[in-house]
Amino acid sequence: MQKRVVITGLGVVAPNGVGLDAFANALKNGISGIKHDAELERLQFSCQIAGKPEVSTELSLQYFSELELRNFNATGILYGVIAGIDAWKDAGLAMEISDEPDWDSGTIFGTGTSGIDKFRESIYKIDNFQTRRLGSTAVAQTMNSGVSAYLGGKLGLGNQVTTNSSACTTGTESILMAFERIKSGQAKRILAGSTSDSGPYIWGGFDAMKVCTFKHNKSPELGSRPMSVSASGFVPGSGAGALVLEDLETALGRGARIYAEVLGGNVNSGGQRGQGTMTAPNPVAVQKCIKDAIENTGIHPNEIDAINGHLTATSKDSLEIRNWSEALNRSGVDFPYINSLKGMVGHCLSGAGSIESVASVLQLHQGFVFPNINCEDLHPEITAVIDTTCIPQQLIEKELTIIAKASFGFGDVNGCVVFKKYKN
Repeated sequence: MQKRVVITGLGVVAPNGVGLDAFANALKNGISGIKHDAELERLQFSCQIAGKPEVSTELSLQYFSELELRNFNATGILYGVIAGIDAWKDAGLAMEISDEPDWDSGTIFGTGTSGIDKFRESIYKIDNFQTRRLGSTAVAQTMNSGVSAYLGGKLGLGNQVTTNSSACTTGTESILMAFERIKSGQAKRILAGSTSDSGPYIWGGFDAMKVCTFKHNKSPELGSRPMSVSASGFVPGSGAGALVLEDLETALGRGARIYAEVLGGNVNSGGQRGQGTMTAPNPVAVQKCIKDAIENTGIHPNEIDAINGHLTATSKDSLEIRNWSEALNRSGVDFPYINSLKGMVGHCLSGAGSIESVASVLQLHQGFVFPNINCEDLHPEITAVIDTTCIPQQLIEKELTIIAKASFGFGDVNGCVVFKKYKN
């Protein structure tokens, strides 16, 4: 018998809010976390603004010991561990202190890269014949699975402990992987999420590709403009989101608060065929991903109240709206509400899908649609397909039942997950 899967814990480290309360407040009030980045200016990047979470040493010491933080230089792991442990505690779960692993619990926590600054530091030390000064945590900080390994150890997880990686789709994929494992009865709970490092060595390649905006270095909060005719590229960001997924029976048995139910979804690839390339989505695959997600969850397209899109503030935003419209067979005023978190935080890369999923679940649980910012000049190719009222620019307080969240990543990979307000 397949299990129903619910969300019982949330954690977030975002450019516009670290912790659920700060993040939810920023969502509702359209608060941007995008700021001028002095290091990007020093390095003469075209884009000198970024969305970077503010994590103090004092906060870090609540999650890591002073010894662990010595020579620690992996921001993605830092963000992921904070978000993951916060989600775990938010679910009412204890930090495991017994000698026996928690065989029923695991983590699937994705990333794009890990500890790239640490890796660069290591290269210099190797070149200078200082290999013994690398420290005992160099491997853990630079291996891709470092974030899940740290979380597995801190929480004593005995089920699957792994890291997935699929570019911007990583976070959405991790949730769906966790969903499948719990639904099949192979785990009672999985901490799902994803993270992304900060800094020029992550963002430099995108700057070189000229996909980042260069027009708002003096006005950072206006820089990320999803669905806007004046959008000029995405703003690089970073951070982490985490969700505790649990089978319904186990959650009810321990009296857990339930944020939402995960109905399921779908992942696929456009194979870089047709209009699909390494950096551009294949519209046929995107529409198929959405349609298959809806079919897999057993809902009707008309039941979707809101969409949290990928919507990066590039030329592909209009195409994404058209893909949603055709996949759902809904347009004009019949289209669901749609919003993009990237206007407030930029594109958090491998962390985007999970941070945006936390935002989606908060909307469902608390009954609101957060405003889109910086899109007062909506692109005419978008308004030709859907009504402007579907793209709220002010907070809407409204009970929602179903939200669809999608991510579309480099390599022509797609993911769509469907969340539902929990009812007995």
